Amino acid sequence: MSEPSYRVGVILVLIAGLLWSMMGLFIRLIETAGTWQILLYRSLGLVPVLFTVIALRAGRAPFGRIRRAGWTGVAGGVALVLAFSGAIFAIQSTSVANAVFLFAASPLLTAVLAWPLLREPVRGATWIAIMIAGVGMFLMVREGLALGAGWGNGAALVSALGFAIFTITLRRGRNGDMLPAVVIGGVLSILTAVGVLTLNGEPIEVPVRDMAIAGLMGALILGGGMAAYTAGSRAVPAAELTLLSMVEVMLAPVWVFVFLAEKTSFNTLVGGAVLLAAILFNAFSGMRHRPPPPLA
Repeated sequence: MSEPSYRVGVILVLIAGLLWSMMGLFIRLIETAGTWQILLYRSLGLVPVLFTVIALRAGRAPFGRIRRAGWTGVAGGVALVLAFSGAIFAIQSTSVANAVFLFAASPLLTAVLAWPLLREPVRGATWIAIMIAGVGMFLMVREGLALGAGWGNGAALVSALGFAIFTITLRRGRNGDMLPAVVIGGVLSILTAVGVLTLNGEPIEVPVRDMAIAGLMGALILGGGMAAYTAGSRAVPAAELTLLSMVEVMLAPVWVFVFLAEKTSFNTLVGGAVLLAAILFNAFSGMRHRPPPPLA
């Protein structure tokens, strides 16, 4: 599989963030299903779509492609269980803005992990952008922290850590197709959700409307975003991946405000502007310092 150029990689990661930004809106539209039920049906929508993509790429050997992901793929899949479940619980437990802005901790965690684990240098401009993003995150979440949304905030940080670990596994396996890691994560999410629901004595069945919304969320929003993100990860350094995908953080509060009138505070808007500045600064500085592609 050929590696995309840096510019194409950036575009793919931004598309992923755009798709994921609609996740909070879809979760808000669900009426009765809880965290583990949403995780179950969303994963049931995700896995067939991505398995089909892998099958189209691999011809008649999709399971062989998944096996070749190896323990790196399994580690990425486990990390996604944390990222998926933490994000759902956080959005259900606090405002969409507060939850997604805490997800902004992911690039900070990714950079810290990538340096020792991957020996992947972090550009000076990326460190500056991460610090700017941290300022924006502080401005946006301090009100939520003061209001005592402890469990939701904690779940959002767990999700950020899971996504950072997944990003590290993507970069470690960038010479191979890491989309199978997302399928592994989807399958593990299904097993985890069924296990938790069974242990807690909670019903697996949910209203058809909730089931349809969760399935659509998995098939289109999460599946499409993950396909774009894993493709982009082959060309974009780990510390930049999650920072670029924070376009999700910018747009998620917009969708719930437009469609559900869920308001966002002034501090959230200011912090969002700071985050946008960090994203643009990092993206343009990275493109400017990349060498031009070789002539054919």
